[in-house]
Amino acid sequence: MNSNVQFVQTMLKYTYGVVPIVAGLDKFTNLLTEWRLYLSQGFADVLPFDPSTFMIVVGIIEIIAGIIVLVRPKIGSFIVGAWLVCIAFSLIATWSYVDVAVRDLVMAIGAFSLFMITNDKVASSEELG
Repeated sequence: MNSNVQFVQTMLKYTYGVVPIVAGLDKFTNLLTEWRLYLSQGFADVLPFDPSTFMIVVGIIEIIAGIIVLVRPKIGSFIVGAWLVCIAFSLIATWSYVDVAVRDLVMAIGAFSLFMITNDKVASSEELG
């Protein structure tokens, strides 16, 4: 693989691995933001538990997704990209935090770019012979 492509792949891998882990961990502390405020009131009303509990579950999912990116970037980048699209659509559907929704869609493009440039280990070993 071209060294520039390898560099980009490595940077994207660590970005989409570490950022979800940090965001997921922050769901437990709310140091970066008050995460439950990103839930629309309508969605929060239908939850069978407190919005803070829901955000802790989201945090656990984000931590797992970030770890998967670091271990299996091809699979993990697809998961993180899809997760970001879902978050963006949920924000757009309630017309809240549209700026964050746009940012998440742009981040999803980066995650899907990592997916596209990451070679499968099986394909790589087949090419080697």
